[in-house]
Amino acid sequence: MSSGIDFELLHEVKSQNGILLFHGLTGSPFEMKKYGNFLFKSGYDVYCYSLPGHGERLNEIETVKFQDWCEFAQGKYELLRGRYENFFVSGLCLGAVISLYLAEHNQDLNGVACLSTTLFLDGASMPWYKFLLPIGLHTILRYYYTFPEDNSLGVKNEDTRRKLAKLMAKTTVGLDNYPLSCVYELLKLSKNVRANLDKIKVPILLVHSLNDNLTKAKSAKMVYERVSSEIKKYVEIEDSYHMVLYDNEKERVMREVLDFLTVLSLKTDEMRRIGV
Repeated sequence: MSSGIDFELLHEVKSQNGILLFHGLTGSPFEMKKYGNFLFKSGYDVYCYSLPGHGERLNEIETVKFQDWCEFAQGKYELLRGRYENFFVSGLCLGAVISLYLAEHNQDLNGVACLSTTLFLDGASMPWYKFLLPIGLHTILRYYYTFPEDNSLGVKNEDTRRKLAKLMAKTTVGLDNYPLSCVYELLKLSKNVRANLDKIKVPILLVHSLNDNLTKAKSAKMVYERVSSEIKKYVEIEDSYHMVLYDNEKERVMREVLDFLTVLSLKTDEMRRIGV
């Protein structure tokens, strides 16, 4: 694979509203590009960085630890948070789990939007031998084994799928397999996050497809049921697979996020105006 994309997505015009985005497992900021552009055009400063193990040295994904992701995300959050009146985080897949981690540890967040939250790997695209996964995960095999992503690339729309396949063949916009060591770290992070969901008190939006082929909707439903947030919303869609930002309902997904952020921004501004 060649290195053919920028590994940061930054849109900054000194808005009062900022958002930090996190891409998915074996992905890159490229998969957040349309989403980021949409939010930027809607008045938000947007930041998205390549997670540890997902940058130009792609072999590093085989040795990355979930703590590396958490420390990286927390560092970026602390760097950016003080610049904005209203600041949000959002992520897809692994990025959604990282967003939950930040929500558990930062009560000054104005809100979090989680897309295709991946607390479990139980979708239809998981290989038939997934029942053997625990054996590999808890032995040295996890450093030597990968299993390929299914041919759908997480996208139901066939035209989009073909375009993504051609793009992945030409550039490093993501990996076409899941290193077992990386899956192991995702599941460790997910376990850690699940144990602390009640600590989340910030407003939260969860968007999940009933046909997500990587992780079933039970992941998002668990978050919705366990968080302590007074403001929370769960949105189900049906005509998409895992990559909801590129599939048949992408416009609806992005609109749901924007509407959610807009209401929260207006509410925060009004509270500040009246001195609450």
